[in-house]
Amino acid sequence: MDKIIVEGGKQLKGAVRISGAKNAVLPVLAATLLTRGRNIIQGVPKVRDVATMIKLLEDLGVEVESYHNEKIILDTSRADNPEAPYDLVSTMRASCLVLGPLLARLGEARVSLPGGCAIGERPIDLHIKGLEAMGAKITLEHGYVQGKADYLKGIKFYFDTVSVTGTANLLMAAVLAEGETILENAAKEPEVVFLADILNLAGAKISGHGTDIIAIEGTTSLKPIECTIFPDRIETGTFMIAAAITQGDVTIENCIPKHVEPISLKLQEAQVGVEISKNKIRVKSKGPISCVNAKTHPYPGFPTDIQAQFMALMTLAQGQSIIVETVFENRFMHVSELKRMGADISLDGHTAIINGVKSLSGAPLMATDLRASASLVLAALAAKGSSIISRVYHIDRGYVGIEKKLSKLGAQIRRIK
Repeated sequence: MDKIIVEGGKQLKGAVRISGAKNAVLPVLAATLLTRGRNIIQGVPKVRDVATMIKLLEDLGVEVESYHNEKIILDTSRADNPEAPYDLVSTMRASCLVLGPLLARLGEARVSLPGGCAIGERPIDLHIKGLEAMGAKITLEHGYVQGKADYLKGIKFYFDTVSVTGTANLLMAAVLAEGETILENAAKEPEVVFLADILNLAGAKISGHGTDIIAIEGTTSLKPIECTIFPDRIETGTFMIAAAITQGDVTIENCIPKHVEPISLKLQEAQVGVEISKNKIRVKSKGPISCVNAKTHPYPGFPTDIQAQFMALMTLAQGQSIIVETVFENRFMHVSELKRMGADISLDGHTAIINGVKSLSGAPLMATDLRASASLVLAALAAKGSSIISRVYHIDRGYVGIEKKLSKLGAQIRRIK
């Protein structure tokens, strides 16, 4: 497996361009199953999760006509296989997004229970509950979710907890259901809003997306999808923190500042300079980092996908900071690795208490999940000495050539096979 080697202590300077949003393209790829014809998607990031989703669509009968220069053309005319196999779904939880579209398109689906990062159970109970209410008969057998439906009907459904993939799955199923569906306590993430906008362009009738209540009036068919994926807000936030933790000066280009407002505000609270323009953010060190508390929430709150990276920054802040994780129950696995670098962190349930230290030291490190691996890279950039990060296939799930982008900013970083 590949490893990343980092020689710490280099200030990052220059400009970096953000790639398309992984968490936006995955549901859009699943949504192509609702169509029959040539779908054209641009701005597709070449990350492992996208490759997995494309392979899954091919298994379902989708033809990949071309995929180069971040543009993919998919022909869904003959996508008539209802089974999403274990070997693909087990590596990426977002694979469960094909469940709703398959039931809507074929009236049946057999989808392996999902895997992905080990950051908590993340059950799909709400997906199943909603689809059953829409008329699907669902059983769990031999590790697979098996569903059948003569037709799906519109419903009123309340999410007990906010679920991004649950909202997306029921949203896609409802587009081709009979009658009106109302989703309450729905996710408001930009990725969900984008999916609804794209489906509307294809002929769906969705309103209220971006609020707690989404209304979907079912229709009989959709046109093929044509769209360009917007910039990744988590990659944006990661590079913002990379600039701050190295006491650098970095301009992040091709980003949407509104999507990362909570991160900008926290960095400013930490006495880091943040200058915002239309589609650029400049992050510039102004001296020592101040301690800041943070608590993760669904959008528009502070994102759980930035918690690990922000914690890495707080290990070098002056004073004590407290970070509370409210979204996933097991998302502090990076703590033990940061402590091996000299960080002073203690855990109390879902709360991390960080006492800032003067410096971190390089060490052999083990990545445990996608965002934890990013936090270790950031910590290594600021540490004294050399760090070797193993199991970096995690970081390849969501970042396009992160070591290449960091190297262009002046980081001493390389990948070895």
